[in-house]
This record gives sequence, structure tokens and C-alpha cells, in this order.
Amino acid sequence: MYRYDEFDHAFVAERVAQFRDQVERRLSGELSEDAFKPLRLMNGVYLQLHAYMLRIAIPYGTLSSRQMRMLAHVARTYDRGYGHFTTRQNLQFNWPKLSEMPDALADLASVEMHAIQTSGNCIRNVTADHFAGAAADEVADPRPYAEILRQWSSVHPEFSFLPRKFKIAVTGAERDRAAIQVHDIGLHLKKNDKGEIGFAVYVGGGQGRTPLIAKLIRDFLPEEDLLSYTTAIMRVYNLHGRRDNKYKARIKILVHETGAEELARQVEVEFDKLRDTELKLPEADVQAISAYFAPPVLPERAEGWESLARWKKADPAFARWMQQNVQPHKNPDYGMVTISLKPIGGIPGDATDSQMEAVADIAEEYAFDEIRVSHEQNLILPHVALADLEAVYRGLVAIGLETANAGLITDIIACPGLDYCALANARSIPVAQEISTRFGSPERQAEIGELKIKISGCINACGHHHVGHIGLLGVEKKGAELYQITLGGSGDENTSIGEIIGRGFEPDKVTDAIETIVDTYLGLRLDPSETFLVAYRRVGPQPFKTALYGASSSAAEAA
Repeated sequence: MYRYDEFDHAFVAERVAQFRDQVERRLSGELSEDAFKPLRLMNGVYLQLHAYMLRIAIPYGTLSSRQMRMLAHVARTYDRGYGHFTTRQNLQFNWPKLSEMPDALADLASVEMHAIQTSGNCIRNVTADHFAGAAADEVADPRPYAEILRQWSSVHPEFSFLPRKFKIAVTGAERDRAAIQVHDIGLHLKKNDKGEIGFAVYVGGGQGRTPLIAKLIRDFLPEEDLLSYTTAIMRVYNLHGRRDNKYKARIKILVHETGAEELARQVEVEFDKLRDTELKLPEADVQAISAYFAPPVLPERAEGWESLARWKKADPAFARWMQQNVQPHKNPDYGMVTISLKPIGGIPGDATDSQMEAVADIAEEYAFDEIRVSHEQNLILPHVALADLEAVYRGLVAIGLETANAGLITDIIACPGLDYCALANARSIPVAQEISTRFGSPERQAEIGELKIKISGCINACGHHHVGHIGLLGVEKKGAELYQITLGGSGDENTSIGEIIGRGFEPDKVTDAIETIVDTYLGLRLDPSETFLVAYRRVGPQPFKTALYGASSSAAEAA
């Protein structure tokens, strides 16, 4: 795991001191809210519906136990005893006092954490595959490259005031677990026929008001050119991106209106100027950063196989958890454990201070002191010996985080919605809770199989509803909350944007509508192995429209 050097420590300490002064001036009235806004956004502070919100950066979703304990401390000391893990692999605190935020940031700095560039029109934190460094299908670990991009982009003088926020994601496996094609820049690590590392470069993806899938503009970018080429993309965007209309300011609009070929041409022109400058990555620097991410030494633990068989036979609940929440590791004696933050009827992505403390203890004892945050709002222990899985499971049972639902219908992504967010049109959390409760039976979830529901309280799509197999978007119509349903979205290597299925549903009818969709799927799938997404792509929207709205097409007008 990356550790701060002397420069990092000094830089973060200076930012905390600077922000402390800015907060004092805001509280004294010397700074107006308008003048304070760009300053607080640079330090991860939003003004939400009821209070300020602090968004902590968790670069590429990687945490140590020490850092997780500090997050628990901040939750307990400066908030209401919990935090909310987000689809950006960050953590949000919803109730801190502005006057205490500098103290919270100083505490975080002591464990090499900060809130810089988690908000505002800048390059936000770089996200990566949550199984990085452990997955069997990985070409290379994407985190060293995410760290290089993080260092390059932090307070970059040229790119601190972009037309709009900017997000980069990196994956190192054929199976895309970082949703790179719905990011401003998506990087897919690959090897050429000479065995050299490089990147497929995608540009112009995004969700929100205009959901678009990114375009491939470079099939293979050599490793050494990562920063030169990324800088070239940023310069083209910074020059031509719209600043007169925030709804048309993202690079996805520029790519759409310019065309991918023309944009790629402009990027290549700029890249030619930068190719042999100081931005070229020396191999020694790549190796130096990569050394931080060397996998732990994993002792042989073959005894786990026999133990697992015995435990699974003795405890069906453990067997279900093992089946659903543990994925194969590149080392056969180990597994990758998903800790679901989606208890049945619970709030997706929330964890209490005591749960964070307990997860830190489990990670320290059984998982080589490493925790990941997934963009699906769960926690991951990437390296756990099969022989230790039963002990890990018992530890999770003790804190109520043993739910065996990773990838199932109750593993719902949801933004904070109208309960917290000033931008939202509708609530997200109660809808997620009701759906989760309705489908909470383990047997029913197993029968349905893989099905990803994602809920956003407004068109900004923080809940990634556009790429949900079933997406729910909260809208306002005549002063009332309404939920628009999309079907067929996906954020993996076969990215698709969900289709609006018809008119919206009132809050008390949403769960019934979801049940109708699920029942329709169960009735038309070819066999239990055909997932919802595969079945939907085979039959299209009509069977679902008919089930929801009847035969009349007029009934299915979009809200």
C-alpha cells in the first residue's frame, strides 16, 4: 500500500492549515458563502440539505486497518457514529460541524488521508478494480498506475478549474469491475504481443443528464506515455469544453459533438508535443511506485480445503455466504471476501463506527492488514486464507455484516437521496430498504440469481441507475416523488445504458413494480443459469412493458 513520503506529509499538513484559516474566516463572516464555496469544495466539503457534508478520499479504494480505525474515530468524534461509503470508493460524513472539520482533517492527515479533490471541477480521485492485486484474471495490478495518476493530478495548476468535474478509472482485468466505460477517461491495462504493459484508452463516458458510453481512442498506449497522453486529453478538453452550460460541460459532450475520431486526432497532435518531455514515465519510477503495491507473502494454507467442506456441511448460512461473497484468489489457498454493507432492510453503504473498528480488527488478523472499498458500496478483504474464512465469517456475524448477497437483488446501490442531498428530487434510501426487505429471503434471492438494482435520487446519477440491470431514477412530477424505471443497463466490459421502460411509479408502488419485473423474468428465462441481463438482452423490453402497463402502448409513456 502506498505510504506518504516527506512531500506528501508536508503538502497535506499545509492544506489542513490553509483550510483551518478559511473556515475561521467563514465563521467570522469575513468570507461569504459564495467566496467560501470554491475553497470548501477543494477540501471535500458540500453544503447538503441539512448540514455540511465531508467526503474523504480513499484513493483507488485501498485502506489499511489503521486508516479504517481513524475513519471510525472521525465518525464517532465529529459525526453521528456512522459513515456512508460511495460509488466513488470514498466515505461521506453527513453531519460534521464546519467548525470541527479542520480538526477532523488533521486527524485524518495523521494516518495519511485527506479530502482534497473529492469535489469541485477538478480531476477527482482515481478509482480502480476492488479486487486489484488479488484477482486471477488480472493482467497487471492497476493501483500503481492509479497512484501515478493521483500524484500527477493532485492540485495540478493547469487542471484545477476544469469546465466540469472529471473522473478516471483503471482496470487490469478482462472483467471490468471498475466501470471504466462510464468515466471521463477509462484505462484498461493490457499486454501487447511482446508482453509489454500498456493501456486501451476510453474517453467520454458518463452518466447523469446525458448518459454516454466512452469511445475507444487508443487501442494500446505504451506505459511510458500514460501521463503525456492523459495530459494531452486534458488539454484538449480544457480548451474546448463548454463553460457556458454546466449540463454540456463534461468531456462526454465534447466527444459526442466533435466525434471520437476528430477528438482523437486533436489529442494525438497535442500528444506529439509532449511525447518526449519530462512527462514520459521512467521505468525506475514505475517500479518504485509498484513496489508499494507488492502483494503480501501468502503462506501455503492447503488445510483450508478440508476445513471448508466440513464448515459448509455443518452450517448452511456459512455455505451461502461462502458461495456468494467469496471469490477465487490467484492463490488457490486464498479467497477474496466481499463484506456486504447491504443488510436486509438496511441503508446501502452505511457502516457504524463500531463496525469499522471490527472490520479493521478482522483485516489486521486475517487479511494482511488490507481493506478495499468497492464502487458497489461494499468492503473487500482481498487476501483471506480459506482456512480462516470461518473465523472471518463469525467475526462478521458478530457485527451484523454477514449478509450473503453480493451481486444479488438485495445488493442495492443507492445514493443518499432526498434524505440528505440538496440536489435530489426523491428519496433513495427508503425505496432500497423496502425492496431489500421484500426480496430478503435467501432462497428467493438464490432463485433470482445475479441482478443489480441501482437507485439515484436525481438525474445526476450518483446511484449509477443508468447501468443497473434495473435502474430507478427519482424524479419530481407536480410536486410529488416519482420513480422512473430503466432496464438492461450494465457497467461491466459489455457496458450498456438502461432503457426507460415507461411512465414512472409512485413511491408506494415501486416495490410491486420491481416484483412484476422479476416475476416476468423468472417466467421467460430459458433456465436458471440465464441471468436477468442476458434474458433482457434476448427478449427486449416488450414483455416487461406489457407486464407493467398492459397491452396499451399509450400507458407506457415515459414520465
